[in-house]
Amino acid sequence: MANFYLDNKDLKFHLDHPLMKKIIALKENNFVDKDKFEYAPVDFEDALDSYDKVLEIVGDICGEIIGPNAESVDHEGPEVINGRVKYARGTQENHEALANAGLIGMSLPRQYGGLNFSMVPYVMAAELVSRADAGFANIWGLQDCAETLNEFASAELKNDFLPRFHKGATAAMDLTEPDAGSDLQAVMLKASYDEKRGEWMLNGVKRFITNGDADVSLVLARSEDGTTDGRGLSLFVYDKAHGGMTVRRIENKLGIKGSPTCELVFKNAPAKLVGDRKLGLIKYVMSLMNGARLGVGAQSVGIAEAAYREGLAYAKERAQFGKPIIQFPAVYEMLTDMEVKVKASRSLLYETTRLVDVYKTYSHLATERTLDKVEREELKTYQRLADVYTPLLKLFASEYCNQVAYDSLQIHGGSGYMKDYPIERIYRDARITNIYEGTTQLQVVAAIRGVTTGVYLKQMRDYETQELRPDLDYIRRDVIEMTDQYEKAVTLVNEVNGKEENNDYLDFHARRLVEMAGHIIMVYLLLNDTMRDAEFEKFAELMARTAKAENQKRMYYIQNFELKNLGMYKK
Repeated sequence: MANFYLDNKDLKFHLDHPLMKKIIALKENNFVDKDKFEYAPVDFEDALDSYDKVLEIVGDICGEIIGPNAESVDHEGPEVINGRVKYARGTQENHEALANAGLIGMSLPRQYGGLNFSMVPYVMAAELVSRADAGFANIWGLQDCAETLNEFASAELKNDFLPRFHKGATAAMDLTEPDAGSDLQAVMLKASYDEKRGEWMLNGVKRFITNGDADVSLVLARSEDGTTDGRGLSLFVYDKAHGGMTVRRIENKLGIKGSPTCELVFKNAPAKLVGDRKLGLIKYVMSLMNGARLGVGAQSVGIAEAAYREGLAYAKERAQFGKPIIQFPAVYEMLTDMEVKVKASRSLLYETTRLVDVYKTYSHLATERTLDKVEREELKTYQRLADVYTPLLKLFASEYCNQVAYDSLQIHGGSGYMKDYPIERIYRDARITNIYEGTTQLQVVAAIRGVTTGVYLKQMRDYETQELRPDLDYIRRDVIEMTDQYEKAVTLVNEVNGKEENNDYLDFHARRLVEMAGHIIMVYLLLNDTMRDAEFEKFAELMARTAKAENQKRMYYIQNFELKNLGMYKK
């Protein structure tokens, strides 16, 4: 099979973004590691070359091992034997290939065996793995847990746990419970401190835990007696080797079947406190979830890329009425629309990742030295943008992923409904992306802050002033018009919401406002891409046309909706 990195020039394009010079300079901290580690880069070009070479290795493993294993893994799946999870043969082979290549914990500092990579190449690797097998991407991508430990754990815990990832340790985040899904404040798994043993003991049940029988798990538990909200929750790290946890069952899912989704039972399971008590949900899990949502964004783009390629290949091969079906307008329009969605969501993915990269790196540097005034301001700016771009990304990438997979299966016709073609599996895998790590509806709740605080609007106006070639002004004029329309829509909703003192009005229109903002931002991102590669002009123009129509529809609804009509929707 092809190398999944080399056969997609968009990845190299985004890897070469101008902001990468700043990101690498911050991440390498003036390249201080070059005298300590043989594989540490000596300058920007060396670091970027390392990223490129490692991604080529990931692409090769995806094309030669993970992709070919995907169908058998989907069929075989994991199983529970004596309270432990046994991976499918292909899953184990996939994990060993990536571990042997040193690609577990790739973003961790070198002192723990990591590659000290920035988030951009790590997220690219996640996209590649997801294109090959979305279910396995969940197992590989949970190395995000190591980042949480690196950010918040004590030096002792970091020295104990982080080097294990380079050696292939698997990870899980044990958050949800039978009565606490999206509402994590309701978590009741109990953490009690055993004075005699001098350690915390976990007791309770966790459900819907991805890769639940992992070597290292981050567990959200109630450490404070008499509490019922998020202020009584702390975060713990659990080592499977210490016992006390068993797998009750693996859920039988629609898709991502190679990824074991487990129900876990903790009985006096020893664990260690991460950071401070009472901050488990408020601080640590919120950071962990933001990383997970970035990961689902990458997974969604990877699945969409796979679905688009399957649809394109089938349309070229399948002949009807004497010619390949790709020659029919109804089909080639679908394929073009699919490709635009993949390009737009990918541009949003890497714009978001770059924002996260800068603010996370500044945050790490702040633990080593005092940031100067400019650096502190940049940290705040990038964090503010990352906080509202992350839910926007998760929303659009996952929704577009589902739409692209749906259309790809439609292009396959009846054949796509059969298990003879990969699109049947890809379609099932896509469905989870706008559900887990916060549904689309919950992403709207998070993203609406970007609307109400004016962050999205300010960013649109900033994009508006960026240099463009004169021949692209026809697109920019349309986007400025859309931005004015968006600003008017926000004003209309806020006026009614404030006058009637009814927050339901803003909440009711929240998704419309967030989606209007997202459409505009993605057009601007594609326009900026066009400045570095003229081939993106087609996608910027098509996205602008679609965005204009979609936003007009939302604007019409807002303008013609009265508060009294809310009663029609309430049950």
